[in-house]
Amino acid sequence: MGAELVRGQNHPLSHVRLEIRISAGVPVLTGLTLGDEHGMVHGRQWVAHAGAPALPGVEVPRQVAAGHRLAVDLDALPEAVHRVDVFLALPAGTAGHLGFGAVPAPHTAVSGPGGTELACYTLTGLDTETAVIALELYRRQGAWKVRAMGQGYASGLPALLADRGLTDADDLATAIQEAATRTLPGTASVPPTDAGPRTASASAPRTSPTPPPASAWRPATASQPAPASPPATASESSASGPPKPPRPYHPQTPGEDGGPDPHQPGGPVDYTHPRRTRGLPPSPEAPSVADGQPARPVAGDAVGWSMEERLYNQVWGMFEDLARTTAAYRSAVDFADSRLEKELDQTLADPRTRLGTAGDAAREAAHARRTQLAGQARAAFDRDLAQLIAEAEVVEPALPPACARWDSPVWHAYRVPAEPPMALRLGDLHLPESAPLRIPLLVRLPLERGLWIDSGPSGAGAAHLTDPAELRNLAMSVAVALAARLLAVHPAGEFTVRVLDPAGAGTHALLPLTRTGLLAAPPATGAGGVAQALEGLTRRVDLVQMAVRGGAAESLPADVDIAQQLLIVNDFPHGFDDRSVTRLRYLADEGPAVGVHLLLIANRAETTAYGPLLDPLWRSLLRLTPLPDDHLADPWIGHAWTYEPSLTPAVDRTLHEVLTEVARVRAKQ
Repeated sequence: MGAELVRGQNHPLSHVRLEIRISAGVPVLTGLTLGDEHGMVHGRQWVAHAGAPALPGVEVPRQVAAGHRLAVDLDALPEAVHRVDVFLALPAGTAGHLGFGAVPAPHTAVSGPGGTELACYTLTGLDTETAVIALELYRRQGAWKVRAMGQGYASGLPALLADRGLTDADDLATAIQEAATRTLPGTASVPPTDAGPRTASASAPRTSPTPPPASAWRPATASQPAPASPPATASESSASGPPKPPRPYHPQTPGEDGGPDPHQPGGPVDYTHPRRTRGLPPSPEAPSVADGQPARPVAGDAVGWSMEERLYNQVWGMFEDLARTTAAYRSAVDFADSRLEKELDQTLADPRTRLGTAGDAAREAAHARRTQLAGQARAAFDRDLAQLIAEAEVVEPALPPACARWDSPVWHAYRVPAEPPMALRLGDLHLPESAPLRIPLLVRLPLERGLWIDSGPSGAGAAHLTDPAELRNLAMSVAVALAARLLAVHPAGEFTVRVLDPAGAGTHALLPLTRTGLLAAPPATGAGGVAQALEGLTRRVDLVQMAVRGGAAESLPADVDIAQQLLIVNDFPHGFDDRSVTRLRYLADEGPAVGVHLLLIANRAETTAYGPLLDPLWRSLLRLTPLPDDHLADPWIGHAWTYEPSLTPAVDRTLHEVLTEVARVRAKQ
């Protein structure tokens, strides 16, 4: 199995003859663009599509299909080509599909000769986009790599092609759509990689799982889609063999006798995360799955190139398993309720059973069947939940500091790391049915999206804390805890924190950072201080962007701090004029790509007076809350997950000791 990539991650290619497989749940069209060192496409002759399927070094299918195989020979590409982008698009006029967010997530896999998988990537987190750049093959210092892109375009194929520099993007997009839809949907085929890109061969599309990236997270209501994983009964995971092949998700509804879903001839749907085994091979003294007992959970039992990556993938697998098994339980209970209602209606409709002892007996039997079905569903759910809790008990102590709880023993031996982490813990998630189990909410670093900590009252906030000043102070404490974690898990000097506090309301909450001297500068106060700080950060983003584009990063002025930056903005938008708001929006859009990240503390309800000016900013940030609140939705099922922030215990000195160690190491530099 090759590397399982997430959005933005790259992987070296060890072969020059490649086969790219695409598996989608609906018919899509696909193609390739050939770009120069800047990614620009010099005319439609550099685009391989259904109407022009073969170009030097590449060949693509000629039709719309749910499965595709593309061939690429990197050595046969023209010398001027430095990038090869793989794009997907929904066919024009696709009925019922408003975008890739409404269809199963496409899966891509890059293989070498003989079918050896080098890397794979599942395009999750899409919404209304109807065209997307899935993968990018690019040449760097004479070597080729593949990068997971997932860059979608709501305006479709014309916008995608125009973004590559094509002046006739609209006409070319129309021609591609017309050429691709001339044939009926099917499984398109292209030659195997060891035969070169000019020979034809047929192969069935590969069914693949849909693992979630951190970027899939978005604020959502309970009815919106959210991040989750294929429903899987935890006890059905086999520890002694390869992961079971994934199946399409169907809610698990018992049959008429309360048994397995009759539409699944092989038994109930396997809800196990397809990329995890979760357990060691059974030993003589330990019960095995064959004995009817779940396999022994093991920390790091997932795919990945390092223990940190395996733990990260395992946490997401646990999250996905819980989402799917909860969906199965809820679906089974809904089925039992609907069946009860139907049977009661039938009883009332039949004059022979409407009254008397016959009616009472029929109603009692209907309620008994409902209780039996719901009990069977709960027993299966409790069995899976117990296995996930057992897995969490071994995974949690093994997590590195960036992903660990503040009360984890890993902090007791804390030392400033030499390398930045791959992920960061923002808090914990749980569902009402699984209150004992907390799943860490992990996001990949560097942060692709800014964070917004809502200091306004929520459902939980209204019940536990109603004083607005206390809510704002608690929100600032959550921000400080996140900033402290970022400082602690990066090498000394490679991450800095700046604060905008126009009214000075966050002075007390900022004490852990100010006492240890870890702020890059004193908190900016007043409208003038806010404007000056934003001007400096905007200049930093502009200069770094120009240096990177010009390949002259070493020529930056000496006063430009090239370290990763976190900008904490307290009580936003207090103290912000229109110009400052515009600059902040610019930092939110352009900053993450060059190492400037936002963390806003604000009451969303109080900003309605500013009209639509702030709406794009709110939509671009990931909403967190200072108190438990069920506002996050997963991308697989759409459950409303309760988020809990990661805070240090009130009497614990862990935070102070960690920040003191960071300050000590920085002072030596």
